[in-house]
Amino acid sequence: MTFKTGSTAYIVESNRIIREVTIVKRNGEFYIIRFGTRGGIQVRINRLFASYEDADSSMHKKTEKRMGYRSPYDYIH
Repeated sequence: MTFKTGSTAYIVESNRIIREVTIVKRNGEFYIIRFGTRGGIQVRINRLFASYEDADSSMHKKTEKRMGYRSPYDYIH
């Protein structure tokens, strides 16, 4: 997907937080994006999503949580 300068996109940070960003410039397969009013970073196109729902569906969510006692030697198995 190609984003135009000034359009809004979404990025997933650390597989936890979805942030809304503004496209500042395109340079090949890289985009310079801005968070809010100050600062910006350069990211590849595969890090950007067109909607919040697309970004949310790309996140890896843990569904199974282990309960109960765990031995300190459990890491071997």
